[in-house]
Order: sequence, then C-alpha cells, then structure tokens
Amino acid sequence: MNARPRRSNVPSVLLSAAVAVILLVSGIWLGGHPAWLPTPLRNLLIGDEDAQTIDALLDTIESDYYRKIDRDKLVDDSLGGVIASLDDPVSAYFDPKAYDDFQASSNAKFSGVGISVVPDPGGLRIKKVFARSPAARAGLRVEDVIGAVNGRALKGRSANVATALIKGRPGTSVSLAVVSGGRRRVVRLKRAQIAYPVVESRLRSTGGVKLAQVELSQFTSGVHDNVRQAIDRGLRAGAKGVVLDLRGNGGGLLDEAVLVSSIFIPEGTVVVTGGRTRARKVFKATGGAIPTRIPVVVLVDRGTASSAEIVAGAVQDRDRGKVVGTRTYGKGVFQEIKELPNGGAIELVVGQYFTPKGRNLGGRGTKPGTGLAPDVQAADRPRTRRDEALDVALRELAREAR
Repeated sequence: MNARPRRSNVPSVLLSAAVAVILLVSGIWLGGHPAWLPTPLRNLLIGDEDAQTIDALLDTIESDYYRKIDRDKLVDDSLGGVIASLDDPVSAYFDPKAYDDFQASSNAKFSGVGISVVPDPGGLRIKKVFARSPAARAGLRVEDVIGAVNGRALKGRSANVATALIKGRPGTSVSLAVVSGGRRRVVRLKRAQIAYPVVESRLRSTGGVKLAQVELSQFTSGVHDNVRQAIDRGLRAGAKGVVLDLRGNGGGLLDEAVLVSSIFIPEGTVVVTGGRTRARKVFKATGGAIPTRIPVVVLVDRGTASSAEIVAGAVQDRDRGKVVGTRTYGKGVFQEIKELPNGGAIELVVGQYFTPKGRNLGGRGTKPGTGLAPDVQAADRPRTRRDEALDVALRELAREAR
C-alpha cells in the first residue's frame, strides 16, 4: 500500500484541508531553517503567529532544557506527532532517512532482510520469505507477525513507515520482535542486498489443461510490461487460461493497476477516483488486451490491498473473470506524497477509489473495510506443503478453459 494505490505518478497538490497541516509542520522545521524558503513564503511563515510560537518553543527547549537536544530529531518527532494526531493508519510522515528507504522499496533490488509483508493490527505480517535471505536463515516464517523494529513498536504506524524501518544499509543490523505461534522472540538480522522478482510465472497443468500462473507481488513502475511478457510466454507455450496471483500484494502505483487491468479488460472503466478537492476521474482500459476467449482467474487473500484490489475489482465487476480466495484487505482510499524541504515527506490520504460498479472497498474513513468478496472461497493452509488456494483457482480455470 507499502499499501498505497498511488504514489509518485500523482499531482503534488494536496487537500486544501491539509495545507494548514503542512504549513504548521513545515513551520516547525523551517523555523530553524528559513533559508530553504523563497522570500515571500519565508516571510509569510515566519510572520505567522503559530509559526512564531512553534519557533519560540523550539528555541527555548534548545537553549534552556537541562540536557542537550537534537533539534532535527525534535522536529522530526513533532512532524510525526502532527500526522499521528489525524488518527489515520494510512497517512504518514517520513524523516529524510526513512523517505530514502521508502523510495528504495519500489525497486526490485533493495537492502533489507528478505521478506514480503502486509499490514496487521499488531504491526506487519509476513507473507513471503525469500530463499537464502537473512530472514530465511533466521527461521522467520509466513504468518509470523513483526511487532517492533529496534525496540520501536509498529502498532499504529503506517505499513510504509514500518517497512522503511526494517530497511537500511547492507551489513547493518536490525532487531525484529516477532510473534510466531503465539510466542514472542527477538531476532537480530544483518541486512543484505536483496534481489527479488516482482513478477514470477510458471506453467501448470490441471486435468490435462495447460494454464499460466503469473504472480505479481507489487505494483512498481513499469511492472505491467513484465506481467504482459509473462502472460504472452505462457500463451505461446500452450496455456489455455491465466491465473493472476495477487496474494500478499499490498499495492503500489495506481497507473500500474490500470495498465495491468488493461491486459485483461479490452475497453471501458477500470476504476474511478475522487476526493474533497479531487475532481472525479474515470480511468479506462488502455487497449491491447489479450483475447477475451482466454479465461482469467484472480487469486486473492486478506493481504491483497489497494492497487491489487483495484485490478481484482475491475476483473470481477466487468465480468472478465472469477476472483478466487478469501476476502481482500479492504482499502478504499488513495494517498499522495508531498516532499518537504528537510528531505522528508508526508504521505496523505486525499481521496477514495471505486470499482466500475461504484463499490468502495474501505471502511469508515481510512479504516479497512470488508474488501472484495471472492466468487469462489479458497484458503491456503500455510503450514502445509501444498498450496490449497492455488489448487482451487487452477481447477476453476481449467473448467473454464475446456
């Protein structure tokens, strides 16, 4: 999301209601660093009564507090506190280091411990452990819940901020508090450069019918090309249908969700967005879809969120294929990133999205909703070697492909 349907390919202008927040939190930092601003804006901020009050507070703490205070850290904590006061699990403040790590997470190569995660009430739930990674060597397993990183509790933090805390320079250490099977333990790992495939594909055979399984883990920039290439390879190899596996996919870029949907949907609406200061916008299929005679199944679970839900919802609403699995996460909002002069950024919810039939999958406000209900219920048992949910999806697809 990293559960988030739209990130870097979006307008940078934020909700007007948030402008006051931005001015306030920026004023905290800029009070001590006014040279960053153009003169008219600097004069406006520094002359503002609230900004002057905050600046005076910071000056007093810095000069008179009984122990030395790192002003930049104090500012970072203040900025985070303002965002936290929104009581919004999606919006977040990134300090400069966390923002650098967050941006790196959109690449197929990054420095971390080798896990794929989704939001969980207790922090982050592991959905995949990459082979030969630090996490695999430490015995971390699918469905383990990470509750703290380096002693910092993850509960109440956005998934993007939480994952950024885990990442860092190769060779540095990170401590994870992990709950596994009801037992809590602290694991110390050494970060490494991790290369993982965002798209994986393989040819399956069910009842004598060849089928293509394409697994997409994240909606990063340009990933639709990789998905299309994987599907085309499968079809050339004789596949009669396609399973698009979006389990554990927490989302990514909205534009990529539209482009991936367009691989299956030949024309018409994919998703609709709008917000208090965001005009209603209809995103339509871009053309060039695979033939509609090729059946499609989208495989989902509770970790399927945001952009992944947009794709699954579009396929379901447009009657292009079946959705198989469990209910999805239920994220019905999208956010935008606004970089701040200190090198950090805020990620702010600015609107909602709706499936082609007008459904919003979220709950009240920014809370998770009921998500998408699958056409066919199927759940994997993570402790078994078999992938029971995939088996169901392949059987459904084989029936359609005959």
